[in-house]
Amino acid sequence: MLTAEENERLTQVGPGTPMGELLRRYWHPIAATLDLDSDPVRPVRLLGENLVLYRDEAGRIGLVAERCAHRGISLAYGIPQTGGLRCAYHGWTYDQQGHVVDMPFEPACLPLKIAAYPVEEFAGLIWAYLGPQPAPLVPHWDLLTRDDLDKQISIRELPCNWLQCMDNSLDPLHFEHLHGVYGNYLMKKLNRPPMLTVARHIKLDFEVFEYGIYKRRLVEGQSEDSTDWTVGHPILFPNTLAQGGPEQMSIQIRVPIDDTHTLHVCLDGIAPLGGRPARKDVPVVHEPVEYDELGRVFADVIVKQDEMAWIGQGPISDRTAEHLTTGDKGILLYRKVILENLEKVARGEDPMGVIRDPAQNEPCIPIKQGSNYTAFRVGVGDTWHNLPREAVGTTA
Repeated sequence: MLTAEENERLTQVGPGTPMGELLRRYWHPIAATLDLDSDPVRPVRLLGENLVLYRDEAGRIGLVAERCAHRGISLAYGIPQTGGLRCAYHGWTYDQQGHVVDMPFEPACLPLKIAAYPVEEFAGLIWAYLGPQPAPLVPHWDLLTRDDLDKQISIRELPCNWLQCMDNSLDPLHFEHLHGVYGNYLMKKLNRPPMLTVARHIKLDFEVFEYGIYKRRLVEGQSEDSTDWTVGHPILFPNTLAQGGPEQMSIQIRVPIDDTHTLHVCLDGIAPLGGRPARKDVPVVHEPVEYDELGRVFADVIVKQDEMAWIGQGPISDRTAEHLTTGDKGILLYRKVILENLEKVARGEDPMGVIRDPAQNEPCIPIKQGSNYTAFRVGVGDTWHNLPREAVGTTA
């Protein structure tokens, strides 16, 4: 278990906090590109900061502090112009660097500036960087760069701290119980077929690599040459789970909104059927968390069961009361890696996985992955959700 002070160090993400400073060394997706097509001005909260994302009439994207420097109204009410975002109150206009470029009625435009941060459009998402300059490169993970897959983005805001999401990714054992035993129990209550065939875990292993940690599992009925054991699945430091193989891939990015809220951004890719070309557009679905009549998270698919477990720990998990055991060695390793990288940032060094060399980033960063737990997917509404191989044939 952790002390209260240690738990705060790992979970607080605001400006000036150790974890906040570490997370500010990375790019974070804050919206889908299509979101700005539906509304070109959007309030955003990231790492405890209130911001406004906008696209001006010239097509340039900006991310600026929420409050106008004049009278403090939210710029979420702003009006896109050719040269920036015009405040709805008195017309002061801000460019992508946060400079005031127009002050109607005034004899001269004063040299005022509000906070502004770099943004980039990539892979159907808008990424933001809140850290010191020079900014690193947006990582070109293989799924993000591939143009031969049909892709879809789902985004859900969760009322819990980001670290609960990531601890879960370093905990392979939960698959057997949360998705297997609980998933089948819920399916029975809903009068549906079992979700999957439960397989007992035999061995777990973890390995630190250049970009994060590989988790490996061996379950009953698998041989030791299974890629789930020989290769495993990567957790890309600090806040991304990657899964899949050549035909089907996904990444889940757990973006810290603030200490008690997380934006869960999932990008799925699947090979088109019948040899047709992959579609060019990347649709986005914003999904609210569903609750049952007793106020419990309704989790009838795997990704929502994960979210249920995270939300079920409360806004910030009380790690002073946890009792970690042998099955939690991945969580202990992950926290050790976090602490090592907090020290790197304190020394002025780049933390793990920060990419600055374009040659390292192009055309993509290939990540080896096992095959089992994202070999198949099922459609639920308009979204895709992970389904393990052993579930195939039990869901029809």
